Amino acid sequence: MVCGRLPAWRLSAVVAGLAALCGCTSDRFSAIGGLNGQNDAAATTTAPTGKVTAAPLEPPGGGSQSATVDMGGRWFLAASGVGMCAMTFNAIPGALEGAIAPEGGCPGNFFTSRQWVLSQGALVIRDHNGAPLVQLASVGPNRFEGRTTAGEVISLAR
Repeated sequence: MVCGRLPAWRLSAVVAGLAALCGCTSDRFSAIGGLNGQNDAAATTTAPTGKVTAAPLEPPGGGSQSATVDMGGRWFLAASGVGMCAMTFNAIPGALEGAIAPEGGCPGNFFTSRQWVLSQGALVIRDHNGAPLVQLASVGPNRFEGRTTAGEVISLAR
């Protein structure tokens, strides 16, 4: 290689790169090992536009936080001023419904809890007959809150 001159293969790469940046396409580069006559879509697409932030992106479909919660495992249900109990939520990761096994001492009629369902950002706990006991909204990572039909405040957390 002579100083100031590029070998032919390197020159073809430079020309092909510049052509792609300018949005030019040609089958001429195929003769010297360039673009092979194809429009390199990855090189000619424009950069995305919009606001750039450091915040994490919301998941598709409305950004419901409860949709990303792995419900399987042990949770603690508490009723305002009444008491608290542990419940085991049976589920595979990513499941939107499953079974509940309440431990002893659950407040009110939550000892009858048998099913849970995540639907449209809400967690619904149902009894052994399928009747809803409470609907809870996600208020943070691994935490839900809501009220029973009688107005009792309920929270569920890990």
